[in-house]
Amino acid sequence: MTQVTWGRMRTFLAVVEHHSIRDAAAALHVTESAVSAAISHMEKSLSAELFVRDGRGIRLTESGRIYAGYCRTIVAMVEQASEAVRSAGHGRLRIGAVATASESVLPTLLASFRDRHPEIELTLTVLPRDDLFDAQTHHETDLVIAGRPPPDSNLTTRAMRANRLIVVGAPDSFDHALAATWLLRGPGSGTRDTALGLLAQLDAAPPTLTLGTHGAVVAAAREGLGVTLVHADAVEDDLSRGLLATFPLRHTPLDRPWHVVTTDLLTGSASLFLAHITDSALVGSSAFHLLKPPVG
Repeated sequence: MTQVTWGRMRTFLAVVEHHSIRDAAAALHVTESAVSAAISHMEKSLSAELFVRDGRGIRLTESGRIYAGYCRTIVAMVEQASEAVRSAGHGRLRIGAVATASESVLPTLLASFRDRHPEIELTLTVLPRDDLFDAQTHHETDLVIAGRPPPDSNLTTRAMRANRLIVVGAPDSFDHALAATWLLRGPGSGTRDTALGLLAQLDAAPPTLTLGTHGAVVAAAREGLGVTLVHADAVEDDLSRGLLATFPLRHTPLDRPWHVVTTDLLTGSASLFLAHITDSALVGSSAFHLLKPPVG
């Protein structure tokens, strides 16, 4: 039986994250020799090489890549287990969200939840959809707000809230949406994938410009650089102020509800948050609709 400890797994994951023994040691506040010794011990215990030299740095072997996936899950579940046995009102809640949800959906909900449960430590991670669901599969977040999870992910949608995707741009800037440049989010974004899928469905190939972040895309649309497919929630204020206008297009608006997604394991703090955001008496029109009540 291998003698790989939880602490060594965390050291290994730090090297994976930083691609460097030196940088991992700095992040962990230990010596480089301690990190090297931990990796050597793991490789000896596993009878497998986890890293190989790559130029001036190191990279994972295939064995290392596979092992990293297990380590991510084990370390996250150890941390999650400690939270599960703590009082729900005094635990930690790790929320993940796509950028649009973090800016337009979560602020009001987080503020009212913090008022009710000030002892719960909240953390918010903002990532592209695919990265969020990957992190959640490894139990690195407790709850994610994004679009629909992949069908083969074994993740559970607990609640939903109506949302539409619409095409917007600066008022009177283009005669038609397909005559404009299409402003896109970066790779890994569900909105980007949906926009490209819509253009394919329309058999259209307008010029595109990738700007990466949600904020950059919307700002560019306001300045007349092009049009973009965006969550209606995210541009409600811009539309009401006349800074953006909706461009009618076949097959739009698209029904793309927000999903509250978890694994089958739900911490007490996550259960409290789920109950809070599905209580319309508390959060009004911001409320989600509960689909699958927590077990236990």
